[in-house]
Amino acid sequence: MNSKDKEFIIKELPFFAGLSKEDLAIINTRSEIVEYRKGQVIYEEKSNPSAFYCIISGRVQIYTNDKTGERLILEYLHRGKYFGIISLLTNEPHSVTSLAINDCVILVIKKSDFDFVLKNIPQLAIDLSRTLSRRLKRKDIHQKKIFESTVVSVFSSYSQAGKTVYALNLALSLSRETHKSVIILDILPQDKTHTLPQKLELGEPRVFDLSPSTDVYIPPKDYIAQSKFGIDLCCFYYQENNDSCLKRLIEVLSLLVNDYHYIILDLPAAMDRSIISMLNQSDLIHILSSPDPVDLKRTNNLINRLKTDFNFDPQKIKTIINEYKLAKIGYGDQLEILGQEIFATIPKIKFDSGERLIIDDPDCEYSKAIRRISRQLGDCLVGLVLGVGVGYGFCHIGVLKVIEEEKIPIDIIAGSSIGSLIASLWAIGKSSQEILEITREFREPKHIWGLIDITFPRFGFIKGNKLRRFLKKHLGDKTFYDVKLPLKIIASDVRRKEPRILDKGLLVDAIMASCSMPGVFAPFKFKEEVLFDGGVTNPLPTESLMQIGVKKIIAVNVTPSREDILRQLARLKEGIIPEHAASARKSKPFGWLGRLKDIFKFNIVDIIFSSVEVLQSEVAKREGELADIVLHPDTAGLFWLELHRADEFARRGEIEARNNLDKIWQLVNE
Repeated sequence: MNSKDKEFIIKELPFFAGLSKEDLAIINTRSEIVEYRKGQVIYEEKSNPSAFYCIISGRVQIYTNDKTGERLILEYLHRGKYFGIISLLTNEPHSVTSLAINDCVILVIKKSDFDFVLKNIPQLAIDLSRTLSRRLKRKDIHQKKIFESTVVSVFSSYSQAGKTVYALNLALSLSRETHKSVIILDILPQDKTHTLPQKLELGEPRVFDLSPSTDVYIPPKDYIAQSKFGIDLCCFYYQENNDSCLKRLIEVLSLLVNDYHYIILDLPAAMDRSIISMLNQSDLIHILSSPDPVDLKRTNNLINRLKTDFNFDPQKIKTIINEYKLAKIGYGDQLEILGQEIFATIPKIKFDSGERLIIDDPDCEYSKAIRRISRQLGDCLVGLVLGVGVGYGFCHIGVLKVIEEEKIPIDIIAGSSIGSLIASLWAIGKSSQEILEITREFREPKHIWGLIDITFPRFGFIKGNKLRRFLKKHLGDKTFYDVKLPLKIIASDVRRKEPRILDKGLLVDAIMASCSMPGVFAPFKFKEEVLFDGGVTNPLPTESLMQIGVKKIIAVNVTPSREDILRQLARLKEGIIPEHAASARKSKPFGWLGRLKDIFKFNIVDIIFSSVEVLQSEVAKREGELADIVLHPDTAGLFWLELHRADEFARRGEIEARNNLDKIWQLVNE
């Protein structure tokens, strides 16, 4: 791997995000990239610290051995996660063993180089010191059982916001999706009744009283109820504005973080000193609000108070819109009233649904939304990336068919050019079969002219008006807010010469920008920007998902290899006409317009596209290195403009996906 490729990979690792070019250069020169084979031990328990490790690809298992010699698995680590750090900073022997559970590529910084890095990049030293203190919490109490824990508070500015049902389903989903230990702390004032025990079929709860009269040394584990649904529950009473209650809760938390990966605090809708202090103990705060303007305003006031009066970190406050009330205003107006980004929206629960929706109704829209939130929180989001390729892009349809039939969970999707169109149709809820039906509009080669409107080639030969009408026909006025699955569309900024990630506004506008092939389509003006085809900068936009923390990425690269493209281009230059050209010539129109179309269709566009493909194939190959799995359908015998052969393209995509099903499920389930 050359230095440039290595630098590209390093800057995409979350731990090094935000570093300057100078700092990245230090990391580049002071590190090496090492490959570990499946089953290879990276370091053993009780061995001396030797290096800092950060995963580029693959999975690593962290484990220790109990008194009987049985392996006790502590954690599974994936791309972007670093390890070996505690021993490196404390200079103590490793307390765990790290094992490559599949072939891994890992960035390694040896101990001497790591000391140099910390001295010269203070920002990393600060970040690591926070991690160290987090992972060593209460280590003296009893043996550490897990690698790290996260405390999430569920809160609202008013009652009846649906926060308890949300907390319950978030906990259930975290348990199912991450296969890690989860507990809910149900905290209420003494005049209220705990409802979670009933929802978890636990009977009459034993409540731990945080008031001063309680003996603080009573082990909280005696109050923990284990439900048959895979999560635990502990109920508490507290007194308002009582600092002793907070002190006792902190002591309880310091014990629980050694036994649970996720601790969910279901807090009452109150703004007394005790509750604010409890919120401050959390790593994340999920604040629920309805889309009603009055409720949004209350939530806005709450968030502003937390930020200004109590100095809460804005990054840990996440707003969840619960649509149990009908939205009276649009998404843009909701954002304006709220005053900050909406982290997620959860749909209204059906009238006859139960309250454990993750278990009782896992396929409902509410459960799907909660599942995505929990997978994001659990660092196990699965992202799907659809690359460029015009007709080749119809291979994506076959991949989507397999994903649907096998019920492979996809949490977010990104696409460039034709990939953006397929991704958008799927994100708004159209099935792979429905998308394939749309391609029937190109059932004959001549029908491609329905997308082409010739113009004087000042910026491109095609205006794009017909393409826009086609998109409008199938997408209407849907926006990114209307999608059922988070969607990212990639275009290229002409002036800045960099990729532009689009995730707001009309889908049609974003797709038009992403499909504006340079030299063929006129560039698309998006607000103040001039945008071209996303494939120019990101033909396989894995980077767009890595930037937002997606750790498991499946990429579909339909761009032929460089060798295939060069052979195809040579044939075009020699005048060898592909199938689509031969059949189209039989029915070409007469006159100067027909001659112009003939020249345009079989010469200029082919050469432009094939030339761009040569460059894109190399970039796509490099971007594919950021994905965990790259599906590369065999397109031999197919041509990029044969849109009428969509069924065959889709079949090739389906074959490739089925051939890689075992790898896909291994990735999803780790």
